[in-house]
Amino acid sequence: MDGLARLEYRGYDSAGVAVLGDGALHTEKRAGKLANLREALEKRPINGDGAGIGHTRWATHGAPNDVNAHPHVDDERRVAVVHNGIIENFATLRLELEEKGCKFVSDTDTEVTAHLLALEVAEHGDLAAAMRSVCKRLEGAFTLVATSVADPGLVVAARRNSPLVVGLGEGENFLASDVAAFIAHTREAVELGQDQVVELRADSVTVTDYDGAPVEVNEYHVDWDVSAAEKGGFDYFMLKEIVEQPRAVADTLLGRVSADGRLSLDEMRLSPADLRSVEKIVIIACGTSFHAGLIAKYAIEHWCRVPCEVEVASEFRYRDPILDQQTLVIAISQSGESMDTLMAVRYAREQRARVLAICNVNGSTIPRESDGVLYTHAGPEVGVAATKTFLTQLAACYLVGLYLAQVRGLKFGDEINTVIAQLAAMPEQVERVLGTVEPVRELARSLAGADTVLFLGRHVGYPVALEGALKLKELAYMHAEAFAAGELKHGPIALIEDGLPVVIVVPSPKGRSVLHDKVVSNIQEVRARGARTIVIAEEGDESVRPYSDVLIEIPAVPTLLQPIVSTIPMQVFACELALAKGNDVDRPRNLAKSVTVE
Repeated sequence: MDGLARLEYRGYDSAGVAVLGDGALHTEKRAGKLANLREALEKRPINGDGAGIGHTRWATHGAPNDVNAHPHVDDERRVAVVHNGIIENFATLRLELEEKGCKFVSDTDTEVTAHLLALEVAEHGDLAAAMRSVCKRLEGAFTLVATSVADPGLVVAARRNSPLVVGLGEGENFLASDVAAFIAHTREAVELGQDQVVELRADSVTVTDYDGAPVEVNEYHVDWDVSAAEKGGFDYFMLKEIVEQPRAVADTLLGRVSADGRLSLDEMRLSPADLRSVEKIVIIACGTSFHAGLIAKYAIEHWCRVPCEVEVASEFRYRDPILDQQTLVIAISQSGESMDTLMAVRYAREQRARVLAICNVNGSTIPRESDGVLYTHAGPEVGVAATKTFLTQLAACYLVGLYLAQVRGLKFGDEINTVIAQLAAMPEQVERVLGTVEPVRELARSLAGADTVLFLGRHVGYPVALEGALKLKELAYMHAEAFAAGELKHGPIALIEDGLPVVIVVPSPKGRSVLHDKVVSNIQEVRARGARTIVIAEEGDESVRPYSDVLIEIPAVPTLLQPIVSTIPMQVFACELALAKGNDVDRPRNLAKSVTVE
């Protein structure tokens, strides 16, 4: 149950457990949050002495109710299974099983695997062999974990396109979709590769492929402990993770400069010759990571003079993109398991493009399937809405842009060192912003009754505006839209009415003076039509003060780095407004931290 609590951020529509004992399979499952399951177990404890499995669900097939909650069992309750992902051919399999007399009680795709496994175990008596046989029949993305009364000391699991990790303990071993589940017990882990089956006992771990051939595993040490995955005195993980951002950005930058003063990205794996041959860069990502990619485009094109496109990963492979060996694809994913991004990575590799992953989770699938990786080292992020991982993705993108400029000989060493020094100063600037956000909280509470908030920005401020609108949608469940400020007169200005809150990210009057003046004109335009203007601008920018109903000042930093500080008020604003509405900011409705289905 403690392990499930640490994974509840991955899905919280329902939860359940199955424990073996006394020759029987004991299950309990409940719709809603894990607290409902915990209450049920307190009223009716499970007494088992064998292996156990548990699951927190993010619903795909079937409503989030008690019946559809995992684990699922066969008709005779001999096998229990939990599942992440989607089994695409479940309808065909279900029809086949019903014709054999199997009785289904749920609307899920998962239940077919329980019946299939039970039939295979009844015939062969070996749960691992049954799992290998069943997996060959399944289409889609899945992690399956199963137990059987035939062998109460055994847990068998398999993965295809969905995360699964083994924890290695002393006289105990663990399986989970994230190391956070077992980090209180061990920090030694094993990566499981694509299409592999693991047999787990208290004293052994055996990994094979779907044909039963042994597989050599890669062990690694998790470099954070259980305290990093706990709230640390904060009411919500999101509040803690917002405050952790100065340290997170510093950790992303740590150790990236060699003794001779040059950037050194040890995990890159792509040679300087590979990077010098790049003629086009394509960034693929989803959600918040997509917004980081939009900002990266500005920096990479400015520093490297290489054409750079940014694509929503879910659309990428379906539009027949033009890729070749001279294309570098940068895949940005916090979890390294986002299915849309993973499939786009695989498509890019098939087209012979080189792929660089920017990721937070060591050992996850996207970095393993990429040519190179830059880990952000942000530590665990439990809040579903990304905060510190967004800022660390930005820092990583800046490092990639500067490294490309270095190996391609486009910037002198002192130029790169100047930007590195500016980056190194950003954690302190983030700390400064966090010390001045109480007025933002007050503003958010005052707008708890608003129906809509609009966001405007230009240059790198436009992706920041997009991120601000996304945070408000995710957390406060309210309508929010972001526009490039220059597009205001091309339609969106029709939305402006009396009292409408409009958040404007203002470019630096020094770094982007022309754009700055144009955005100030935009502020005047919306204010003249009754909008309530909430302006995020550099300290000392007095030109915006007369037109700001609320002025939020941020430190003056280089233009390309401004998103690191201008994003923070957006995060605090959305979080506080959601709390004022009574929402759980760690577990926004209908969302999960890692989207492992397409």
